[in-house]
Amino acid sequence: MQAVIETGGKQYRVEPGDVIDVERLGGDAEAGSEVTFERVLLVHDDDGVKTGDALSGASVTGVLVDEVRGPKIRVFKHKRRKGYRRTNGHRQDYHRVRVESIHV
Repeated sequence: MQAVIETGGKQYRVEPGDVIDVERLGGDAEAGSEVTFERVLLVHDDDGVKTGDALSGASVTGVLVDEVRGPKIRVFKHKRRKGYRRTNGHRQDYHRVRVESIHV
């Protein structure tokens, strides 16, 4: 069984047992807590493919494994011939989630 979920403005194709890094979830998210994704866009199972903008009644549950940080990126700004240069860095925070089950 596979599903496509949307969270944090991004879409993820998941199966039970998958481990994915999603944008940081709000609330009291701690390691070991259960997470439910209500915005399910597609479900593929033995009965076929069910699709829709947001399937009513479908959900994906998972367990929050850990909080991780993405790779560091460099942000460099400059204006030519003016001597203006600025360098910043950024690391995005993610939550690592293990998908447990898909409910239709």
